[in-house]
This record gives sequence, structure tokens and C-alpha cells, in this order.
Amino acid sequence: MHSTLVNLIEIQKKIQLKINNQTNITRSPKIIAVSKTHPMENILPLINHGHLDYGENKVQEAIEKWTEIKGHNSHVKLHLIGKLQSNKAKIAVRIFDYIHSLDNEKLAVKIADEQVKQDKKIKIFIQINIGEEDQKSGVKKNDVLEFYKYCKNLNLDIIGTMCIPPVDGNSQVYFSEMNKINEKLNLSELSMGMSEDYLEATKNNSTFIRIGSKIFGQRN
Repeated sequence: MHSTLVNLIEIQKKIQLKINNQTNITRSPKIIAVSKTHPMENILPLINHGHLDYGENKVQEAIEKWTEIKGHNSHVKLHLIGKLQSNKAKIAVRIFDYIHSLDNEKLAVKIADEQVKQDKKIKIFIQINIGEEDQKSGVKKNDVLEFYKYCKNLNLDIIGTMCIPPVDGNSQVYFSEMNKINEKLNLSELSMGMSEDYLEATKNNSTFIRIGSKIFGQRN
């Protein structure tokens, strides 16, 4: 069995154990295997095993790497988890099924336009700057409701919120806050948790966790 598949199964077991030990977790999160910078030979064992969700950071890399594979595997879902420039929205809408990083009005308009042109609906997460860090993307917490309404008026399919908590912070606090924001917006999906804190995210009702190095090893 390929090492990436061994790693994925190990993570699935740990998540299940966490769910079994916690009474408040309502459902098991989907694992997005973050395959950015990793070659297809390391990803194929997961695809062949039946794993469906994969994450890429860059639009160009995704097009080059996934166009053919997705042509043969229509059930595979591709998630854009990196920052999206509005001038790349056209290609992003073409290749991705989910966008996790919507964070401004200009981008929202661009995605909405492209969806009409391409007759394709993308599932979208609003990225929240939960730690209020200057260097990070994301909508401010106080602006989320207004931005959500703006996106709904554009007919965007906003399914949830996403965050990348501060590295040196206590992710439990931020995840709990995200969960509350999501509930206020009455959204069903929550994209949070990575290789180091995915179990903490699971505990706080994350529905999509984004795992790279714990599956594929360190990036090249």
C-alpha cells in the first residue's frame, strides 16, 4: 500500500476515535487531501482508493495537473484553498468545484459573472480573518453578515465559512468562534483544521479539514 494511502487511513481512524469520544460532534468531516506541489504519482493511490476531495493553492498548477484526471474521474472534487486573484476567476471557475477563499466584493462579482458565462455553479466558502491578523486575507468578523448578504444577492452558492487561525494562538478558541459565526449565518459547512490541529477542528464541528503534510509529507 502506498505511503500516502496509509497516512490517509491513519488520519481517518484518529478522526473516528475523536468522534467516538465526544458527544457533541454531529458529523465526520471530509478530508481534503492538499496536493499542492505534489506530483500526480503520489495522488493517484488516493484516487484509486476512492478518495474524492483534493486541495490546490494555485489555479495554474491545478489546470495543468488536474484537467485530464478530472476528465476521467468526474466524481473527484477539486478545492481551491489558496488566495484567488480576480483575474484568475475565469480559470478557477472552470477547474474547481469548491472555492474556500472568497474574501472581497470584487472577487465575488467576478466569480458570479464567470458562473453565468460558463453555466457552472461553484460551492463557496467565505474566508474569515478570525485572528484579525494584518498579514492574512479574510473578511473581518464584524463584516461577515453584510458580506454574506452581498454574495447571496449575486446568486453565489455560499455553503460555509473558512479560516486559517493564528499559528501561535490557541486554535480551540478560534475554531469555537468560527462555529458560532457559522451557526449565526445558518450555514451547513465549515472549512477549518489542518495537519497540526485537525482533531481540534473536528471537535468544533468542522466539516472539511485541509490536510497536506500529514498525508503527502513535507512539500518539495
